[in-house]
Amino acid sequence: MPALDPTRPENATGETVDFDVAVIGAGIVGCAMARRLTLDGAKVALIEKGHDVLSGASKGNSAILHTGFDAPPGSLELQCVKAGHAEYQVLAKELGLPILKSGALVLAWDETQLETLPGLVEKAHKNGVPDVRMLSREEILAREPHLSDHLLGGFEVPREYLIDPWTSAHAYLHQAVLNGAELFTDTEVLEGTFSDGIWHLETNSSPIKAAQVINCAGLYGDIVDERLIGTKRFTITPRKGQFVVFDKIASDLVKAILLPVPTKKTKGIVICRTIFGNLLVGPTAEDQPSRTDASTNRESLMMLRDRGIEMIPKLADCEVTTAYAGLRPASEFQDYQITFHDNQSYVTVGGIRSTGLTAALGIASHISDKISHEGFSDAPIETPILPELDRLSNYHPRDWQEPGNGGIVCHCELVTRREIERVLDGPLPPNSPSGLKRRTRATMGRCQGFYCTAELTAMTEGRLKHPFSGNTCAKSKITDGGNTHE
Repeated sequence: MPALDPTRPENATGETVDFDVAVIGAGIVGCAMARRLTLDGAKVALIEKGHDVLSGASKGNSAILHTGFDAPPGSLELQCVKAGHAEYQVLAKELGLPILKSGALVLAWDETQLETLPGLVEKAHKNGVPDVRMLSREEILAREPHLSDHLLGGFEVPREYLIDPWTSAHAYLHQAVLNGAELFTDTEVLEGTFSDGIWHLETNSSPIKAAQVINCAGLYGDIVDERLIGTKRFTITPRKGQFVVFDKIASDLVKAILLPVPTKKTKGIVICRTIFGNLLVGPTAEDQPSRTDASTNRESLMMLRDRGIEMIPKLADCEVTTAYAGLRPASEFQDYQITFHDNQSYVTVGGIRSTGLTAALGIASHISDKISHEGFSDAPIETPILPELDRLSNYHPRDWQEPGNGGIVCHCELVTRREIERVLDGPLPPNSPSGLKRRTRATMGRCQGFYCTAELTAMTEGRLKHPFSGNTCAKSKITDGGNTHE
């Protein structure tokens, strides 16, 4: 943990604070929040209980930049998704974040779904997404010739794009840290009190004092509220989403993001390319009590694989590379739960589900516009330092294509020695094998680290707080009638 600065501004009683704002939770929303408030001039602490950034809900998602076409009309979610969609595209140009402008197709596979489509198009137009339009079955099959001929119809959403979920969050946080923010990992907020304008946060490490607190704790958002303000307005019920990831050859079978007709509970099972060059099918939507159980099971994975083959028959000829599950912080409310406790200088950011990747920048701006900037340590930063990005996208230049890269370490994902060393030597080095994977793609390919883990272990010896172990890269398998898909 970095040393705390004892020379912070004083409150009315003469007591000093360590930070202007403490943001709890280093998921995608917390990273976006830390960036926004740092650029606003605040001295920010980002506090994460996990080993690395994106240790919770944000590490597993479908990586779609949403338009909000199917969000509840008039909702805060819609407002933040639209703002985030617009700001992401501006920031992508500024920082060099990858975007795969694939567009999306919402597909109907039975008569009931077909009858629902016009209402969804009308809803999209009311939500301010005017370029959504109906397509005939023939128009869709002309665009996506590998789809099953059982398709009945659908509509297009041209501005739904694919993005890199990991680099985005790391870029936000890197920019925050380069401009003065501090990150605290392996740090859990256990309790806190607010008095005389200062929050005193007790953690499993050192105490932290801040003038304001923003709870972006995701799956633990309701628990953090109870610990700090003694009450909660929502309850998180983790919603597990399992995914199967087909081998890279399968990505040639699809151009657009293929979306189902959504329900009130879930956006449904999606088929899309990933920015890493694979093809993804999922997620499921399984409510569960555990906030940590991200295991997969054979029945659900086989269902996803079979559903993918129903929609794209040629997937039957493609191997599954891996499977994973993500947990979404669903609550009993359909909309985001963002509450401003002004008399306690405290903000709750809860119930941010699958649209959080898109909405993160919009959420950060929404909160920045409403909280007091009085007492921030500095003026807004006019010319912020720009971070050097991790280059993970298969559809954009990679380090293995350039000379002097030191050779390839992870051959499945074409990760070079120079990339790994740069991340380990950088301003925010990972603390664990999972953190290294999210920064470089190492171990996430077909062999799931079988061939490269020994070399990675040697390269990272003494450099990870939580090093590689013998079971770090266990394989995920789906077995069907004697055929094993790894």
